Amino acid sequence: MADNDNDPRMNVAFQGELGAYSHLACREGLPDYTPLPCRTFEDAFAAVRDGKAGRAMIPIENSLAGRVADIHHLIPTSEQYIIGEHYQAVNHQLMAVPGTKMSDIKEIHSHIHALPQCRNLIRDLGVEPVVAADTAGACRMISEQGDKSLAAIGSSLAAEIYGLEVLAKDVQDLGNNITRFIILARERITPHPKDGAAMTTVVFQVRSVPASLYKTLGGFATANINITKLESYIEPGSFEQAQFYADFEGHPEDQRVAWALEEAQFFCTRLQILGTYPRNPFRNDPRVDYEAPHVKG
Repeated sequence: MADNDNDPRMNVAFQGELGAYSHLACREGLPDYTPLPCRTFEDAFAAVRDGKAGRAMIPIENSLAGRVADIHHLIPTSEQYIIGEHYQAVNHQLMAVPGTKMSDIKEIHSHIHALPQCRNLIRDLGVEPVVAADTAGACRMISEQGDKSLAAIGSSLAAEIYGLEVLAKDVQDLGNNITRFIILARERITPHPKDGAAMTTVVFQVRSVPASLYKTLGGFATANINITKLESYIEPGSFEQAQFYADFEGHPEDQRVAWALEEAQFFCTRLQILGTYPRNPFRNDPRVDYEAPHVKG
């Protein structure tokens, strides 16, 4: 970690304990920043809002588990902006206290999403999977208890932090486990339209009339703009109108994007740009062997 104790602007807030995959994403995606662990996503947003951190690293979706709950509700009201994206490979390691043998293990502890991603290992060992609040917390608990009958599944960083021995590397059943993170800041930092390929993220609410979503998206289709992600969600306490979260390729200052956004507003009661940011190189060809790209925020 960088030594930025005297400058909170060089902290990056994340949800979870030290050794979590979000911590790993901070270290690889923003290597010049000091990771700041937070108990909840709300606490991570608050750290940026209150000046305790200059950035937040927030998971938005996973290639196997889907979208991360609550984030779509939190971002639009956070008064923060998306300034970058980072793709983090999730490579699970089986770890235990030093000196543990595979035959010693009776239980494997980890997050509720991590355990099913390692079914083959758990079945082959014939051990009991035990759900923990998160991967890093499971690793810390194993380290503190010092019981050789207990093992954990987590990141290589967690093994390093908690002094655990990795018994088996990359134990996930599938190799394409990737989490997409967004990088947030209090100030809007928008790249110049000529700086390279850009992504833009918006949230919008359509009018309660027939074909309003179709008409909202029609301008993007006419302008040949690629929408890479579109999800609906309902605001708490309401069943009336859906909210939509969308990522698309392009910069609002591009003429065709400006036209599509202007057209969409005729059919929306609200359209909010959450950020325009550089397109991550991982998007060029996610099928290639993964190498974590650094995102400068």
